[in-house]
Amino acid sequence: MINTQTESNLVKKYQPLAIAAGLGSVLGSGIIVGMSATITVWQVGLHLSNGQVGVISGALTFAIAIGSMLAGWTTKTFGLVRSFNWMNLFYAIGAFICVFAPNYITLLIGAIWTGFTSGLDLPISLTMISHDAPDDKTSSKLIASTQIFWQVGVFASYGAAFIVSKLSGATGARIVFTCLAIFALIIWAWRTFSHKFRAFHTAGEQRRIERENQTGNQEKVSVKNTLLGHNKKMYLQMLASIMIFYICWNLLANTFGQFQTFMLVQAKASQTFATGAGLILNFVSLFATMAFAKAAGGQYRNTFFFFGMLIQFISMFSLAILSHALWPIVIAIGVMSIGSNVAGEAIYKVWTQEAFPIEIRSSLQGFIGGFSRFLCGLFAIITPALVVQSVIKVTMFGFSGMIIIAFIAGMAMVHLENKYDIRK
Repeated sequence: MINTQTESNLVKKYQPLAIAAGLGSVLGSGIIVGMSATITVWQVGLHLSNGQVGVISGALTFAIAIGSMLAGWTTKTFGLVRSFNWMNLFYAIGAFICVFAPNYITLLIGAIWTGFTSGLDLPISLTMISHDAPDDKTSSKLIASTQIFWQVGVFASYGAAFIVSKLSGATGARIVFTCLAIFALIIWAWRTFSHKFRAFHTAGEQRRIERENQTGNQEKVSVKNTLLGHNKKMYLQMLASIMIFYICWNLLANTFGQFQTFMLVQAKASQTFATGAGLILNFVSLFATMAFAKAAGGQYRNTFFFFGMLIQFISMFSLAILSHALWPIVIAIGVMSIGSNVAGEAIYKVWTQEAFPIEIRSSLQGFIGGFSRFLCGLFAIITPALVVQSVIKVTMFGFSGMIIIAFIAGMAMVHLENKYDIRK
């Protein structure tokens, strides 16, 4: 009872840090969904072609991926605390570039800048929590509590886009990005000037130095030693299964995430209807995520995975063989939202956490996530041409095939977990 109360007190004490770090996730999902929900508004206001829409979305994805992969280098070069404190100021600069963009090139620069800083901030924020938290249990609880902020950013971006959807030209999109910029400045000021956070950082650095002195002479677990060591067959098989699953699934999820509003507008929906539908569908996603969270550590997890992959396939295949009018697309996206949240990003993270030693989990997740985002960025360049009404049926056949490949890879991972007794 005393230990439980002590843990609860520590989590409560460090909760403001988790909130400040989690708000970076609001900005991260905000730039992705904000650009997705307003891209048709930018297209009309700045007279962009479908090709230019694809380049902006692809460049945003690339920028986030590069930022994520350079987070470690950034903290080593500028320091973890300084990077954590100041990153959102640079995010705000990028968002303001978008706000005042008079043409395609300026909007592209703003999207790249904002995406890059967002990609940097997400892993840096989680590392900051791990650095400052007094023990592993507190760190895990604080990091877990930040997950809701990503969904908050999704809701906020769709909500803002819905409210301003009736405004003419690119005005509505500029208002959405102004909100992101102002919010980033508030977070920057809080992180930088909080005396409580400074005390957390100082205490965390002292604990880090003590741990380093205690373990400095011990052999460290590395990616190379793990993947090429005596258990290399097991680890390489699991790495390949997870990568194939996540890449195939993420290409599909990224398409629907970035181009959901674009697809609905192409199907003759109004901007208000498209953003409103996105708002409602994200509520569906939230409940699906909550359901999976309860089953993630239990005996029905694989059942959820099978069900999720099945309904994702049904949603894509139905679009391939049935009508491609507005409402079938809305229903398919809704079903896809349920399936992807019980058999997608969440289970990928669970598998990676279970399969590999704790010392290299973040490195492997960064590699898989970054590589996947690069492929998504390449794919996003041509996606607008693939989701217009004239070719969407053919595209959905291709997506259905990708789901089958992801399912096979996922079932291989389930088999490997059972074979090597990973879930103990």
